[in-house]
Amino acid sequence: MELKETIESMCSDDYKERFVAEYDQVKIRYEKLKGFCNKIVVEKMLDKETTKHDYPLELLKEQQKYMGLYLSVLEKRAMIEHIKLK
Repeated sequence: MELKETIESMCSDDYKERFVAEYDQVKIRYEKLKGFCNKIVVEKMLDKETTKHDYPLELLKEQQKYMGLYLSVLEKRAMIEHIKLK
């Protein structure tokens, strides 16, 4: 899934549909950030740092951590509200 596929659901009048779209958007961004961080870590391990990044890796990993925690909260809410996530 791509971010552009969530646009219509974000504009829905149904809050459950918007909720799922928000979850999908955060998950997409989280997975991309996780992949980016992992790539930087592996390059450092292999002494082949080629991926350009303007921010310290620790800051990116901190952002990833909080995004993961937010996803966890959304997943718990979805269970409570009986909202099916993909």
